[in-house]
Order: sequence, then C-alpha cells, then structure tokens
Amino acid sequence: MTNLIEKLKWRYAAKKMDAAKAVPQEKVEHILEAIRLTATSSGLQPYEVIVVTDPAVRAQIQPHAWNQAQITDGSHLLVFAAWDNYTVERINMMFDLVNEQRGFKNEGWENYRQMLLGLYPKRSAEENYQHAARQAYIGLGTALIAAAEEQVDATPMEGFDPAKIDEILGLRERGLRSVLLLPLGYRAAEGDWLVNLKKVRRDRADFVTEV
Repeated sequence: MTNLIEKLKWRYAAKKMDAAKAVPQEKVEHILEAIRLTATSSGLQPYEVIVVTDPAVRAQIQPHAWNQAQITDGSHLLVFAAWDNYTVERINMMFDLVNEQRGFKNEGWENYRQMLLGLYPKRSAEENYQHAARQAYIGLGTALIAAAEEQVDATPMEGFDPAKIDEILGLRERGLRSVLLLPLGYRAAEGDWLVNLKKVRRDRADFVTEV
C-alpha cells in the first residue's frame, strides 16, 4: 500500500505528453482490465470504454476538446461512454449474464432484478443517462489509480463537446453518450508547466471527518 501511495503522489494531470513514446499494449490492457473489474451500481456496468489509437480520429477529436495536446500526443485515448438509457433488455442482459456465469439462479437476485425492472425503465432517459454517467466516473477513478500503478500518465478531461465526440465515434447509433476523455501517454521532459510543481491537497484534518 505504501508503494501505491507513492505512485499516487507521483501522478498528476500531465499537460504535455511525449508524442514519441507509446504506452506498451500490456500496460493499456492492465488499465482496461482494472476498469472492467471496478464497481458499478447493481453491477450493471452501464458504460463502455472506446480506445482510440488512430491518429486521424484523434486529430478529429482534438478541436472539439479545447485543442488539448494530450489527445494527439498521447498514444491512446480512452473515451468513457455511458448508456443513453436503462432498458428492460439491458437490465436483463446483465442479470442473465450473472446467472450464466455463476451457473445457478438465486431467488434474492431475481427479486432484485424485478425491482430494477420496475424502477429504472420508468424513469426518463436523461435521468437514467445521468445515473449511468456517474458509474463511468467510478471507472475513471479506477483508471487513474491503475495508470499510476503502471507509471503511465493519464489526464482526465471533461472539457469537450460531447455531441461532436458522439458523432465522430458513432456513439448515438450504439445507444451511448460520451462522458469523459482520458489520454494515456508519458509526460514530456519539457513544455509542461505543471510537471515540477508540488502536489497540493488539503490536509487530512481538513478533508476527513471521523464520527
């Protein structure tokens, strides 16, 4: 755990990445697997991760993300895209997958399925999307920790035009909406004003309340 804390102290939101250094695929796979294994509400995994490596596609995305250089200088761009709605089919798909993988049906689990089926599909699509998007943020947190563990730089981004990203990647046709961008790469030796600055966080006493 001490080693993990040191790596979290090492990580920061890199402002400039070295375009000549690509993240090895093995490290990318470790980060993606950590995201896949992370927690989501009711275990529904209501989002997907699109891995963009094609330089031409990343160049298309960049102008719609405040021209942030990491999008094209990093070697991989992760796009977290949430379900646009909770449907009966999507909910049943995940519950059926659990039953298939575990090899049995559980009465309590089936009752829980019926509870969600009676709740989520009745809500508006926008409310359901917002709920799904919050699950994607859990995945982002896991991705940042996993990247730090691999000593890969990762810069979370909310500053982009979701409609444009959805259009470029054809997400709406798949029932998805973009939530977050996460370029992966390696910090540049020069050109990043933030790289050598002290990491600043509130003191524990001002951040943690024990009851």
